[in-house]
Amino acid sequence: MNTVAIIGGGFSGVMTAVNLARLAAQPLGITLINHARPNGRGVAYGTRRLEHLLNVAARNMSAFPDFPDHFLRWLQTRGEFEQEPETALRERFIPRSIYGDYLRGLMQHYLKPAHATAGLEVKFIEDEAIDIDTGGEGAIIYLANGESLSAERVALATGNEPPASLPGADALAGHPAWAGNPWLPWENRLPPDGGRIILLGTGLTTVDALVTLRALNWQGHIDAVSRHGWLPRSHFRGIAYDDFPPAGVDLAKLGLPALVALMEQHCARLREMGENPAIVVDKVRPHTQRIWQSFMLEERHEFARRHAPLWNVLRHRIAPEIHQQVTAMQNSGQLSIAAAAIESVESSGAQVKVHLRHTDGARSTIAGDLVINGTGPQTRFVETRNPLLRNLLRRGLIEPDDMGMGVRIAEDHAVITKGGERSKVLLALGPLLRGTLWETIAVPELRGQAWRVAQTILGAPSVRETIRWDEATNALEYEI
Repeated sequence: MNTVAIIGGGFSGVMTAVNLARLAAQPLGITLINHARPNGRGVAYGTRRLEHLLNVAARNMSAFPDFPDHFLRWLQTRGEFEQEPETALRERFIPRSIYGDYLRGLMQHYLKPAHATAGLEVKFIEDEAIDIDTGGEGAIIYLANGESLSAERVALATGNEPPASLPGADALAGHPAWAGNPWLPWENRLPPDGGRIILLGTGLTTVDALVTLRALNWQGHIDAVSRHGWLPRSHFRGIAYDDFPPAGVDLAKLGLPALVALMEQHCARLREMGENPAIVVDKVRPHTQRIWQSFMLEERHEFARRHAPLWNVLRHRIAPEIHQQVTAMQNSGQLSIAAAAIESVESSGAQVKVHLRHTDGARSTIAGDLVINGTGPQTRFVETRNPLLRNLLRRGLIEPDDMGMGVRIAEDHAVITKGGERSKVLLALGPLLRGTLWETIAVPELRGQAWRVAQTILGAPSVRETIRWDEATNALEYEI
């Protein structure tokens, strides 16, 4: 029996296991190694708070690239949605905890079936994988509890890194006013009404914190700080805009300067029409990975340095109802946004001080009764704090990509070793591929990766998912 180990129990890991179970034509043993959070939920779907919504409408959240309406059909089996018209349900932004229920249900159906599937053996290990040895045939995986197991192939689906540490943060470990990891519980440390909370970062993690504070009816002041001071934009219903990309223009062949100029030209045209310029970003989306891979290394660095902040704001949008809540907090004066670099943090009695450098060069200090680090996942791969990834780097079994954001892989997701060889054992998917693919954290990308990793492991023909713009709905659609 062939054996596969999957390290990571979030979306990527679980759906790789599910696809292996669906596609395997020969006996197969699957071991899913996971720790810290329930399988299938991970950080994104581990929340139990109903105010935390998906950032993509239900119509595009199927876990299966070959069944694009699967999530929608599953929703229709739930009592709270069965009476809702399908047209409305398709556009609904569902609570993330419910999406976690969906993934747990898929895991139960395919990996823990009521009737044993002939030739399929699935094991679940609740522990942390800390090292892998590929010196012999296959791999030996070492666990934090001192035990080990063997597998012929290993898929690395370790997910997002925790936020990068800030200067002075190490000295704040255990401080009651410091939440260095925003994905761990902090709600039980809220200051009394009238206190001050500081959110470091103004992205999706900060939005989660804001809507939670609003749901808890916390009555105090909130400061949110990031380099540009940009909050995520709202999803919207676009228009059919056939002028972009221009007929006969391959966006992947333009290079960064020409691509930026073309996008800015069409954004300006949309503004003149009274339409949202983010339509251009949506219409670039089907080409993003191909564009990124066609860029020279210098262009990738230039994009990451100059254009990525605005791209991320326009690209990673939030549900309109969430955007309305955040806007209401700003309008009421409860929420203040500052554009400043975070220079350091330090203890100040029961509070934490945050030292800032503003865009005009001026410096200031603010103190919070609770300071939450929502600056986003660590993206410098060589600085990973994951013991497994650190050991794989040390052994030369993985190699950072050219951008230093993740691991180097072959087209079929096989890892490239430090010696430049294609690994016969290790594969990688998810945020580990950020430097290779750029777009690699959303379900529409991850479901295709989980499908392709399963195909690679099983030696099945590769079938790629296509992202296209649907002119009937004026929205992105995904299909095999």
